[in-house]
Amino acid sequence: MFKSINPATGDEIATYPELTSEELEGKVARAASRFASWRFSPAPERTQLLEKIAEIFDTRLEPMARMASAEMGKTLVSARAEVQKCAAAFRYYAQNGEAFLKPRPIAGAKGEVHLLPLGVILAVMPWNFPYWQAVRFLAPTILAGNVGLLKHASIVQGVAGMIEEAVNAAGAPDGLFQNLAIKSGNVAALIADERVAAVTLTGSEGAGRSVAVAAGGALKKAVLELGGSDPFIVMPSADLDLAVKTAVTARIQNSGQSCVCAKRMIVHADVYDAFAERFIAGMLAAKAGDPMDPASDMGPLSSFDQMDTVLGQLEEAKAAGATLIGGEALPGKGAYIGGGVLTGVPLDSKLAREEIFGPIAMLCKVADVDEAIRLANAIPFGLGSSVWTREPAEEARFIAGIEAGMTAVNQMLASAPEAPFGGIKRSGHGRELGQWGLHEFMNVKTVLRSGSSGGPDRS
Repeated sequence: MFKSINPATGDEIATYPELTSEELEGKVARAASRFASWRFSPAPERTQLLEKIAEIFDTRLEPMARMASAEMGKTLVSARAEVQKCAAAFRYYAQNGEAFLKPRPIAGAKGEVHLLPLGVILAVMPWNFPYWQAVRFLAPTILAGNVGLLKHASIVQGVAGMIEEAVNAAGAPDGLFQNLAIKSGNVAALIADERVAAVTLTGSEGAGRSVAVAAGGALKKAVLELGGSDPFIVMPSADLDLAVKTAVTARIQNSGQSCVCAKRMIVHADVYDAFAERFIAGMLAAKAGDPMDPASDMGPLSSFDQMDTVLGQLEEAKAAGATLIGGEALPGKGAYIGGGVLTGVPLDSKLAREEIFGPIAMLCKVADVDEAIRLANAIPFGLGSSVWTREPAEEARFIAGIEAGMTAVNQMLASAPEAPFGGIKRSGHGRELGQWGLHEFMNVKTVLRSGSSGGPDRS
């Protein structure tokens, strides 16, 4: 049995039964049966379905947004924006889908590359962006001619059900997309099931390691989008007003519960004092409150367990010698933590190499570009980054030197349907979104025709 608990109040919202082994088998069998026919569906049929799903997300915007706010504490303003972003992603793949799927000629050979579906794709998704994370896999899955199974986080089963309902309401064939109300212990067996072709996971480093081991053992493709401790680098030439404002927004978005939230503010010594004074003031002024209240900058953390995790990290940081400004548990029934800033975090401490999934920033001073890049890279993660400079030479050095899958220049890093999303190092491998995300779970088939230059002698 899964329980949805409102982290703003501690009240139980609903309970959801866990699938029995027989029910789970039935859903997997239904998915495999659907793939047998859906794989041959014409591209216009797939794109039309994506358009219809986008329309359903639009018409159900308010109840879907309210479910996310209730289940994991996201502000209603941001929940609405998330649902709208999902609709935009469905439309992006609908509008570009036929062009993305066309065979492509092979330069220097008589033949072409065809993009064909793989099969049933299992997605293991987290609670922090409960609609968007699922749609990042679902929209390209449908376009590719694949079939989707979603194992969503236990605390957002209401959201998972609403996604499935929206897809079905759009007229999707039976079994094209199904929510699996199962626990994490079932995932390895699903990956091993010969009817499942591949797996994608967004989550923690530990969860990614478990899925990677299971996928490797089954010799199946896996895309992993894991944690991050993204640097936000500010140089003397930056627009300081904009950099400070953006840094605060980047750290408190989703109550700090985003893989690509800016987490480490790395600031050049020449502007450190000015930046620090204003940034700390902005973090302390951020209002954590009722997520349904438009005046709230942040809601609660997703759960009381998550709040305890963050508070435990902060105690470890202080014990290691860091100074914490703000960042305290707030009074009341909810899982609220106020915005905070850590200074003086020892670079050899555990926290310096960890991700804080809450509204707490680390603030660091550096002397030059080289030190900024060294510090940015001195962690096991490599997901995103943001650099603030108006010097073209500095910009080029940061783009080339920062070990990350994404770099935003003079703006906050954010995902978009058209741009590849993912990281390197322990932040995972593979990409979501754009053409790249579509191709991750497709058979890139080479077709050589009579008279081509390819042949056994070139192997």
